[in-house]
Amino acid sequence: VSDTDTFEAVQTTSASAHAVSDSDTVVIRPETTPEWSRRNFIKGVIASGVTVSGAVYFGPALAPPQPLSAQGVPRLITLNVNGQTRRVDVLPGETLAMTLRYKLGLTGTKLGCDRGECGACTVLISGTTHYSCSTLTQRVRDRKITTVEGLESPDGNLHPVQQAFVDELGPQCGFCTPGQVMSAVALLEANPNPTRAEARVAMSGNLCRCGAYDHYLNGVMRAAGESQNG
Repeated sequence: VSDTDTFEAVQTTSASAHAVSDSDTVVIRPETTPEWSRRNFIKGVIASGVTVSGAVYFGPALAPPQPLSAQGVPRLITLNVNGQTRRVDVLPGETLAMTLRYKLGLTGTKLGCDRGECGACTVLISGTTHYSCSTLTQRVRDRKITTVEGLESPDGNLHPVQQAFVDELGPQCGFCTPGQVMSAVALLEANPNPTRAEARVAMSGNLCRCGAYDHYLNGVMRAAGESQNG
């Protein structure tokens, strides 16, 4: 071999070595190397997506049924409304006013401000007045709820407060009247013989757009007097 020639040993995939010149290039590829391409990559992504999608859409259908719940809170609950047991589907953030009106059909409970200011949505919960627009239904599952629909007697007669309001011409537009009635009922149950000043304080949480406050107070005092006489 002359001095001008240069040889180097290059390891190949076989066990023997071959002498090559500097001008030659040897690329060694393992025989098992997969042939990656853009097409194969896209095919793999699509195939994996189909598998995941199938698990998402068909998994719940194949899974055993679970109790109806949301955020760890049971949605199907039992309420005691006007002396009746009612089963109702209630969301965690649902207010009592929404449940009464839209789930149970008790539309005597009015939604005015929907922020606990006007008192049109007043109901009794265990005998105490509450703004139902600011009370979560989930919080009153074990308590007695009374709405204006539950005040009439079994024979269909008006509650004494309702009759007194009619006699004193309390309502004008009538929108606030159910809330006014519920506040008056709670007052007379706690204090059957209030003074007019005490009645005014007890009714102060109920706003009247028509300004018929004196008529409502007259109705409260009339109902109190009739209950004392009766």
